Amino acid sequence: MRWKKISDAVIRRLPLYLRVLDELAADPNVQLISSQELGVRAGVGPALVRKDLAWFGEFGKQGVGYEVRFLRDELRRILNLDSEINVALVGAGSLGIALSRYNQKRRAEDNSFTLNIAALFDSDPKKIGTEIDGVMVYSTEELKEKVTELDIRMAIITVPSESAQKVADALVEAGVKAILNFAPVKIGVPEGVHLASADLSLELQRLAYYLRD
Repeated sequence: MRWKKISDAVIRRLPLYLRVLDELAADPNVQLISSQELGVRAGVGPALVRKDLAWFGEFGKQGVGYEVRFLRDELRRILNLDSEINVALVGAGSLGIALSRYNQKRRAEDNSFTLNIAALFDSDPKKIGTEIDGVMVYSTEELKEKVTELDIRMAIITVPSESAQKVADALVEAGVKAILNFAPVKIGVPEGVHLASADLSLELQRLAYYLRD
């Protein structure tokens, strides 16, 4: 399949285009967008926009541009966002709760947002059995059972660094195929499982370099 040859860099830009299109689709007076405007709004060059989209088909017309709602729907389909995806979040601490609440708020405000944090997991007995804005907190011991029961396909890790690899291993064993790791440590996953990491400390330290007078 041709799509298997596409680099991760291309896939990372598709949600940027989708965000622009979601914003434009809210305006009934906007029907079309050029690759120039889409590139400016997404922060990339127009040639790169055209090249990225060309991997998946012909979506625009030369001299006319792209139909906003059609391209938005196609990008959702390409990104598997045209149907609901249940997500597990492991680590119901401050960061995990904030992410879960953001997810619930986003879904309440935008019915086209299909990523759903369906379950929280933690090892703290005081948290297990409670709800965070309607999302149940389960024991990490129930991870495999709940992943199957709730048809969870993606997970977020927000546990301390010393527990992150163990949690990742449990998620993989449970059948999760995509993991977003917020723990400040490098973790490993087997081939066939996609991993992304977001290290807030590293990003802040990088930005600190630019705070020069």
